Amino acid sequence: MTEVSEAARALAQRCEPRVNELARRMARESFERIPGYAGLPDEMKDLEIAATVRHGVRLFLRQVVDPDAAAAPGAGRLFRERAAQRAEEGMPLHLLLRTHALGMYVLWQALREAAEPGDEAALVELADLLLASHDEIVGAVAETYLDERSALEAEQRAQRRSLVRGLLDGTSPPGPGLLEQLGIDGPCLVLALGADGVPHEGDVAVRRRLRRIQTALDHSFGGEVPALLDAGTDLGRAIAPGGGEPPEELTTRLARAAGVPLRVAAVLAATPSDVPEAARTAGEILRVARACGLRPGLHRLDDVLLEYHLSRPGESGRRIAALLDPVADRPELLETLRVHLAGGQDRRATAVALGLHPNTVDNRLAKIAGRTGIDLATPRGTATALAALLLRESPEE
Repeated sequence: MTEVSEAARALAQRCEPRVNELARRMARESFERIPGYAGLPDEMKDLEIAATVRHGVRLFLRQVVDPDAAAAPGAGRLFRERAAQRAEEGMPLHLLLRTHALGMYVLWQALREAAEPGDEAALVELADLLLASHDEIVGAVAETYLDERSALEAEQRAQRRSLVRGLLDGTSPPGPGLLEQLGIDGPCLVLALGADGVPHEGDVAVRRRLRRIQTALDHSFGGEVPALLDAGTDLGRAIAPGGGEPPEELTTRLARAAGVPLRVAAVLAATPSDVPEAARTAGEILRVARACGLRPGLHRLDDVLLEYHLSRPGESGRRIAALLDPVADRPELLETLRVHLAGGQDRRATAVALGLHPNTVDNRLAKIAGRTGIDLATPRGTATALAALLLRESPEE
């Protein structure tokens, strides 16, 4: 605080005996005019808020009398501590800041009441100092409040993600407490979200995209949808309370939010206890639909029923998957086989999809047949190749 005149010091000293009175007046009368303040607990008003006001008024007046007090370490610590406490208790920031603004005005009124004829210049000097100190205090209070709220919200998000993950993975029993926190009380629709490719983005852009996807989920189902969303092609899983059919515009909204075409696999869970199995099935549907070359959109088990069955691992499944080992070192051959099967074995369509000449496609298919012994010209060979492709990408059970 800058050097002040003797007249300003004398005026501040005349107000010091009124500190307790001013604190009581602000906490119990002046602040009652602020919307929402009257509903605060009496204990908070009479003890914590009154003590903070008392500290602030006394601090200002003493800094006028002794400017060195302004540089004392910890002079504003109580304001920060109280701001963090109010944030934790959920007091709105506007209410907190308005108490500080109104408190400054009540102190200004007290200085005016204590002023005598000839104190006009001292009063203007103190008003200038009061406004300057208020700027610092409000800045510290707002910063601390927002930091605390940000930390609390991050903790709440992490806790909610943990609850959602536990329900989806089956590691947390679906008891009443967990289900109440997630807003689930009956049938629900379990979703697996994925993309065939996502743009390379920085952390900020990724977080913004995931927030847009979460918002699109909430709007689509008319309420908060518990979800685990992550960066990458496997965007995550979600639990939409209520079950039923997915909204018609679901995939369109999600794709718009993500900025890329999306795949959404949907499986009904008749009860919360069925969520883990539904989540595993939805993830498998997503994988199979992608491996089969289905277009992005909404996928159900019936859409990939045969392929889903063929992709089941096991002893026979491992042997079928091994049939493609002779071409495992040639990813272009495996990709050609995948696209060729997904496109109905149309050599020209396969060539267009891969940007190749049809003769190149023929040569690659011939190499696959020669190395593996799988005859793609027969229904049995086609089914075997499809099963081998699916099983090579299937996780071991």
